[in-house]
Amino acid sequence: MLTKTLTQITKRQEIVSLSHKTFGSAQAPPKRIAVTGAAGNIAYSILYRIASGEFLGPQQRVILHLVDLPFAAQKLQGVMAELHDCAFPLLDQVVCATDPVTGFKDVDYAFMVGSKPRGPGMERADLLKDNGAIFVGVGKAMSDHAKRDCKTIVVGNPANTNCLILQHYAKGIPAANFTAMTRLDHNRALTQLALKTNSKVTDIKKLCIWGNHSPTMYPDVRNCTIAGKPALSLIEDSWKIKEFTPRVQKRGAEIIDLRGASSAASAGSASIDHMRDWVSGSNEWQSAGMLTDGSQYGVPAGLIFSFPVTSANGEFSLVKGLNMDDELTVASMKKTTDELLAERQAVEHLL
Repeated sequence: MLTKTLTQITKRQEIVSLSHKTFGSAQAPPKRIAVTGAAGNIAYSILYRIASGEFLGPQQRVILHLVDLPFAAQKLQGVMAELHDCAFPLLDQVVCATDPVTGFKDVDYAFMVGSKPRGPGMERADLLKDNGAIFVGVGKAMSDHAKRDCKTIVVGNPANTNCLILQHYAKGIPAANFTAMTRLDHNRALTQLALKTNSKVTDIKKLCIWGNHSPTMYPDVRNCTIAGKPALSLIEDSWKIKEFTPRVQKRGAEIIDLRGASSAASAGSASIDHMRDWVSGSNEWQSAGMLTDGSQYGVPAGLIFSFPVTSANGEFSLVKGLNMDDELTVASMKKTTDELLAERQAVEHLL
């Protein structure tokens, strides 16, 4: 995990190992994809899916930039060795980098997985400040070295506010190109509804997550349908309030209790879902954290807030015109908005 600003390690020796052999025969120029925290478990679950074509498709060759701190250099070499041993036809090259110049040079897409985890007794405000310093450095590196149309997902927590800081410092790259992952919460909500109603996740439409990627998020099923029927006609209100909502909100902690480690495969899978749909397009409702301008559903400007979106032509589009007047929705939106405002205040000195 990233535990100090990348700007502090710009003078460290880079560790770059390239596979010059091109395994594939696809004709499109390769896309460069950076994954931070690349020696960690979440990144480990992401890299192989990117290399296999699950992100950009079966014709798009890729160059993977594995980015982490110098202490993880040997592990990066091990990850690279395994990627090579898979002989992925679409994998042109692997770059192991412990400095931001190499890590973000000419990248087209970035998965920001690395962040400092919350330690025992650590206050959330301290976590925000420590990660804020990290993402200042990452943002400056992207500003200097990434492509101007680079698309980025922030996975490392606190994802929304990390994303806010990142886009602020990544000058020259549109703010709309920076998003925070709430697709994991979205996927968790889909599955809980499917299990409850004995349905397939593909039967469920128009579900969404509002707000922060935290236990204050609001999983919203008011517009949701399951096999064409209103979801609210198939579930009890008491189950929605007392079981569904808190379980989705606290699912991460439940996973830790069950397996003794945080979500890795599901987080990695959700990040692939998010980026694939963003790039390839989908008319289905998705959930993504986006920069607010003050015109969306009463949410103040200057936050990274999760909304229901669709995607086309490489852009997310907000789903507009939804009714937000019921008491539960008003209270839920206020709670998650207040938390994001407090997070922003904790890092105000960086913005």
